[in-house]
Amino acid sequence: MTDWNKVLEAAYEKKIPDEDQLRQLIYEAMTIITEESTVLQLNSAPYINIIGDVHGQFHDVRYMLDVGGRPPNSKYLFLGDYVDRGYFSLETITLLICIKVCYPQSIYLMRGNHECRAVTQSYGFYDECMRKFNHAGIWRNFMELFDHLPLAAIVDDRIYCVHGGISPSLPTIDDVRILQRVSEIPSDGSFADIMWSDPSPTIEQWEHSYRGAGYLFGARAVEQFLRINDLCQVVRAHQLAMQGYQKYFNDTVVTVWSAPNYAYRTKNSASIMKVAGEQQEFVIFEAVPADQREMPPDSYMNAQTGWE
Repeated sequence: MTDWNKVLEAAYEKKIPDEDQLRQLIYEAMTIITEESTVLQLNSAPYINIIGDVHGQFHDVRYMLDVGGRPPNSKYLFLGDYVDRGYFSLETITLLICIKVCYPQSIYLMRGNHECRAVTQSYGFYDECMRKFNHAGIWRNFMELFDHLPLAAIVDDRIYCVHGGISPSLPTIDDVRILQRVSEIPSDGSFADIMWSDPSPTIEQWEHSYRGAGYLFGARAVEQFLRINDLCQVVRAHQLAMQGYQKYFNDTVVTVWSAPNYAYRTKNSASIMKVAGEQQEFVIFEAVPADQREMPPDSYMNAQTGWE
């Protein structure tokens, strides 16, 4: 019988389990996550930390967990994008799913647009798994796990949390609940919309996104979505926010960004959105200094592409 708490202690020290144990860990996490709803119903009491993109920046994630309080002493909702672009995606997602196995009601992991096969083969996670295990088996195991991640969450019956945003094809929460989540994220359609869409202060309703997937949505689209679903706010990730967060449309939309100095060169701050009932606080944190983080070999760094 594996002592997952010992594995978790090692994961905090950036140690990856051996291949057989990592497969078992993925299976244990999938068993828990499969039982969760497509749209999570969460209570913030006494408070919940909402986390945006972290993108494989392991040292910053570990520091963030120290700032916010390590589970089970604190509760977390992650909005997706755990892997790609950062140097230590495998260590990052291993730490998070290990926390999930040890403390399943203290951490909730939602799906982001990077939790899919197509994107991870372009932006680093596939190559990292190949480099560390010499085959694609572990990557495939993680892709199967990602297929089962919840797509959204509602906190305190007030706050709708999603990775990207809303969709003109999904006017109600019930429409999101009936999506077939156990699949690769498609390149278009309503599933893609909630992973890829962004708010835009320059439009009222909807426009196709410059990203090539999803939509830009404006203030009126948000007002209609919130009114129909009796909600107060949309909290999402997906977009770099230089101060760690950004508010739109009289605070009815908030972007949370949790990867400080994104791609190790952007010089942005990061944030934890702390929600306690109707109280909200943004806890700002900066990147772990370069002399306090391990860097990969130059050959690995030079091989990384697609940072933009």
